[in-house]
Amino acid sequence: MENYQVSARKYRPSTFSSVVGQKALTATLRNSIATNRLAHAYLFCGSRGVGKTSCARIFAKTINCTNPTADGNPCNECDSCRSFNENRSLNIVELDAASNNGVEDIRALIDQVQVLPTDGKYRVFIIDEVHMLSSSAFNAFLKTLEEPPSYVIFILATTEKHKILPTILSRCQIYDFNRITINDMVEHLSYVAEQEGYTAERSALSVIASKADGAMRDALSIFDQVAASSRGNITYQSAIESLNVLDATYYHRLFEAFEKEDVPAALNIYKEVRDRGFDSQFFINGIGSYLRDLMLAINDSTISMLEVDEATMNVMKEQSRRLKPEFYYQAMSLCNEADLNYRQSSNKTFFVELLLIKLCQLLSPSQNSISGGEGQLKRVAAPSDNIGQTKSATQPVGQNVVTQTPPPPVSQQIRHTPPPPTRPQGQRSGAAGHRINRGPSLSDLNRKPEEENQNVVAEAAASEVRRGVYSIDDVKDAWYKFINERPTEHILINTMRASEPVQVEGDSFKITVENRVQTDMMMSMKSTIEMFMRDCLKNDFWTMTVEENQGVGSPRTWNEREVLDKLIEENESVRKLVSTFKLTL
Repeated sequence: MENYQVSARKYRPSTFSSVVGQKALTATLRNSIATNRLAHAYLFCGSRGVGKTSCARIFAKTINCTNPTADGNPCNECDSCRSFNENRSLNIVELDAASNNGVEDIRALIDQVQVLPTDGKYRVFIIDEVHMLSSSAFNAFLKTLEEPPSYVIFILATTEKHKILPTILSRCQIYDFNRITINDMVEHLSYVAEQEGYTAERSALSVIASKADGAMRDALSIFDQVAASSRGNITYQSAIESLNVLDATYYHRLFEAFEKEDVPAALNIYKEVRDRGFDSQFFINGIGSYLRDLMLAINDSTISMLEVDEATMNVMKEQSRRLKPEFYYQAMSLCNEADLNYRQSSNKTFFVELLLIKLCQLLSPSQNSISGGEGQLKRVAAPSDNIGQTKSATQPVGQNVVTQTPPPPVSQQIRHTPPPPTRPQGQRSGAAGHRINRGPSLSDLNRKPEEENQNVVAEAAASEVRRGVYSIDDVKDAWYKFINERPTEHILINTMRASEPVQVEGDSFKITVENRVQTDMMMSMKSTIEMFMRDCLKNDFWTMTVEENQGVGSPRTWNEREVLDKLIEENESVRKLVSTFKLTL
């Protein structure tokens, strides 16, 4: 009885033509062999299972083949090819750097470099997972890698190119292997199923290819697993059951619930998913990935980024265009935030259910939320019969109901005139900083439109802009009050002490500073100071300009130390106080 061999080994590529998903790269290698333009060192980079080591072996076999085919593949019939296929070739040496990563291992390899090839023209050294070599091993390898004998070719393979020393990279021709696409995997798996005598649905092979995440070796291993569980009858249902994959139909139904704002349907779908034993965080990530794919499917320029088969791509293209891109952006943001916060939640089920409710309500967000409605639970207004009276409306269980009193008709509302531009933000008017919007009175209801318009104009004329009367001393008191409230802002208070405001005309004042630093400081604080002064002086027309002194510097520009020294010099009591209590700034 013939021993069983897994598909990943049985169908490992033996020629360039049989390599899956790397056509451009294999064409380059074949051309270099055909034109005899071979480098002494190559570096093959890419994720796991994309064919790096397989291509290295095929390349090594082809350059020693005595009778290559017209398309640049090894003949698999000459002595060199047969010895390689039977694992007895002395011209091809493989080293696993993950377990042979020391200086002594590299020195042993360097000793082997000196041995001439027995048959064929080249000795090829394939070093797999080369990034695992230690720094000292890399350094010991540098000279040999740069100037090997003419009959030696090095092929280095790695999944993590960024871990390799730049001095190694500069000595190699670098080939980057692509992740294998879903369609390429499905085609190869169909070929394997045909060779093995299995029946396989294309949708099932697509599920296997998606699970493999771009690695052909992983896809073949998963294929064997599904084939064993289904006894060679590989169906879509058997694939998702064997691999414990969440069926895409769940996400399709969820999308329809989001579109229809059907919260109960979304919660019931989540219950089905939970009952099947799927992890809730896996479910959140699945929703985010599905929404991301729909977002890509909207635009013809990004639909090619989808890693799905052609049939699924067409379905997603049709479905995605039923909603605007803004929905997908906000929904993806909610899913990402939920994924980040999931582990901190004490009630996982409630956490996911709340996410689903927010997603269902994205299309009609609350107009009262600060964030504009993104991810907020919307408010449902109950109908009303009379002004100021609200009936409670019957809502389905689970809906967030907020009853609101509808506003009076436009003709009965009190109109408001916006404040002038000079009015500061810190101005207080009424209890909440705004005009008080009182309800209509009987006199309002009986008032004629002409009378109402006249009253509105009069009300606007009697605005709340403050015009308080003040003296120069009041200005100085407010100025130093501002200084005393900011004891830690040294540059600002020193500047303000040395630059008291001087009246120019009416409510316009100016201050004179000594240098550019003080100018920038005062200009950055100008609006804050003006707002403070207006509040203190009860006058909304007080303004300040800042000028820089172009003449001799002011003798009054003192810092805190100079002020204290002056006080000590002129006041004996201050000197004794500082000395007795050992006071310092």
